[in-house]
Amino acid sequence: MFEILVNAQKVCKSWHRVSKDPSIWRKFDIQIYKQGYKLNKNRQDYHWDSLCRHVVDRSQGGLLEINLRNYCSDSLLSYIADRSSNLRSLAFKMYYRVTNEGLVNAVTKLPLLEELEVSYPMIKLNLKAIGHSCPKLKTLKLIFSCFKTRRRRENCAAIEIAESMPELRHLQLLGNGLTNTGLNAILDCCSHLEHLDLRRCLNINLVGDLDERCSEMIKVLRRLDDSTDDCPFNVDIDSDVSFFPS
Repeated sequence: MFEILVNAQKVCKSWHRVSKDPSIWRKFDIQIYKQGYKLNKNRQDYHWDSLCRHVVDRSQGGLLEINLRNYCSDSLLSYIADRSSNLRSLAFKMYYRVTNEGLVNAVTKLPLLEELEVSYPMIKLNLKAIGHSCPKLKTLKLIFSCFKTRRRRENCAAIEIAESMPELRHLQLLGNGLTNTGLNAILDCCSHLEHLDLRRCLNINLVGDLDERCSEMIKVLRRLDDSTDDCPFNVDIDSDVSFFPS
């Protein structure tokens, strides 16, 4: 795909037409393009932000899925949202170039969004605004990327999810600080939930009635101590390190 985007249009008219076909730009994962870039012996220094915008333009409004990894910014999110109102899936890592306000402003333009994956540091996301803006949201993946930190007990995110995302089928709360109270709120309000990932949610005491409730309601349950080898970050908790005072 990297070759099609960058070089195919330079070869001949037929390949140029292929590279301009909006139907081949329905899905975009920047990691795949990075791999193609590394294999290109004649590569130049490409600005990944510009490349993403180029793909959005090529899709002519038909972009359905995009994974920006850590090449994201408020400006790029706005560019995508303004031109891709049919977007169904959005994933990115939330660092200093992406703000809570920028994310909310973008998703308000994406009413058809069904899947949102955000890897984020120590920041409070406005999940209620996201939920109200995306009524079709069925998959939410929140990955706390500041590993080696123990989260303080807080249920704000869980309550906002419960109050604004009733259609969820898949919920990942990797390293979240919710307690049993927050988990019960989610189970009360998200009756369609089938897949629940609670890995490294160390403030939950998953025993007794709550454990039984999860087992009965959830088809696929990832428990607190399940392996995180398949996660994009090392989220193993170092009990001696914490950003929160005791």
